[in-house]
Amino acid sequence: MPADLLPPERQPVIVAARRTPVCPVNGALRNLRAHELLAPVLRELVSEVALDPASVTDVVIGNAVGGGGNVARLALLEAGLPVSVPGITVDRQCGSGLDAIVLAGRLVAAGGSPVYLAGGVESTSTAPLRAHRTDDGGADFYRRAQFVPESFGDPDMGVAAETVAQEFGIGRERQDAFALASHHKALAAIQDGRFAREIVPLATDTGTVSTDGGPRRGLTPAIMGRFPAAFVTGGTVTAGNSCFDADAASAVVITSLERARQLGARDGLLVRGTATAGVEPGLLGIGAVPAARGLLAEAGVTADEVDLVEFNEAFASQTLACLDQLGIDPHRANLDGGALALGHAYGASGAVLVTRLLAQARRAGTSKAQALAMISMAGGMGTAALLEYRCL
Repeated sequence: MPADLLPPERQPVIVAARRTPVCPVNGALRNLRAHELLAPVLRELVSEVALDPASVTDVVIGNAVGGGGNVARLALLEAGLPVSVPGITVDRQCGSGLDAIVLAGRLVAAGGSPVYLAGGVESTSTAPLRAHRTDDGGADFYRRAQFVPESFGDPDMGVAAETVAQEFGIGRERQDAFALASHHKALAAIQDGRFAREIVPLATDTGTVSTDGGPRRGLTPAIMGRFPAAFVTGGTVTAGNSCFDADAASAVVITSLERARQLGARDGLLVRGTATAGVEPGLLGIGAVPAARGLLAEAGVTADEVDLVEFNEAFASQTLACLDQLGIDPHRANLDGGALALGHAYGASGAVLVTRLLAQARRAGTSKAQALAMISMAGGMGTAALLEYRCL
């Protein structure tokens, strides 16, 4: 049953969403561990919604390359929530933050009018070194986990992005232009203060960080054209049209429509539906396509009827391929720039998409808007969430 047909006590709605600045790996947030990034966001959400901290049912957090140990529980205690509040950490790699929100929404739909804090976090800068134990007791260090069996090739994401570019005919010039536009949009959003209300400033050893650190001024088509192929000799995917690793945290308050009204929430994002799908691992960048396509069809919504679209820009090639396949004009997506400019903080990125959508909907000043969050992820998967902004 579509979520918007559920009774108020089971109808999931996101009533608040915040994030940290998104900063390049080893940049301004390099000394903050994952729970130290996330705790201020949780604390701010509890304050914004005037929640009794003890009333939080659970904290559901996505994380991809952290050190384990249930960062959700660690962060909520760091944030000052009482020991009675539990936490659970979700790993669906790049999709972890969005999938944490999806999971919380499904738990709300199960009934009982609970209140969840859900989202994602990644401190790529402080991620632990990882190694396989060798037969002689030594350590064989590796940079990334295995995503699929070797029989599937287990492609690196950059190589897969190049395969997507070839498979769907996304040329170098178009990739560069899209990436450049992402920087320009993000810089304009920063200049206009459009991110200010969603960002929770963070105190660091060198001062307070309150602005995204990734968008670059001075980029031109000529500069973009100078980047060499990064993953395949003679290819089209470069450092300029690919995202960079980043540190960030983002989370939402998600509860039932009934509970939201009791809390005095004036508006929010109704969770109309969610979907996750798998694809051929060699084309992992298009995982969002079957998820979003099936979700929109089930909801009876066409791509043209979606007012706001946020897609995680891991690579320009896969972003453009997905949008093309779904019939979404790229100019309509990521109105304030995306990961090509802001950076990709793995486990946090999916939650950042939702935070951006709520901020955009509120800024638009409309009483109702359809919104779509999408992310493709390692291993050949994708998650999509169809949301509807409404006055409550």
